Amino acid sequence: MTPERLRTLCLSFNAAVEEFPFNPETSVFKVQGKMFALTALDARPLKVNLKCDPDDALRLRAAHPDVIVPGWHMNKRHWNTVTADGTLPDRLIMELVEDSYDLVVAGLPRAARLRLDRP
Repeated sequence: MTPERLRTLCLSFNAAVEEFPFNPETSVFKVQGKMFALTALDARPLKVNLKCDPDDALRLRAAHPDVIVPGWHMNKRHWNTVTADGTLPDRLIMELVEDSYDLVVAGLPRAARLRLDRP
């Protein structure tokens, strides 16, 4: 997973935006004002914080202990930090990003979710 592919993926979701609320190096990807991914795209190795179902978060950390860890500076129950250094298949990282987006959308008020469904 390259930084460019990660950025493109995050912005491919409906109504996703990239903001820089912390500093110019840290990309925060949001939907309807809610964060679903946080990364420093120029960092090596590339890492991304992603929202995750608590049970899935534990399972993923156990299965990939060196590259999926509790979210750095995040609620450890709901966020994982995923290292995209080539150890994990790109397909898995893509699925984790999509899951993060979906979890955030599911937590939005109904009216906001309906606005996302409109063309």
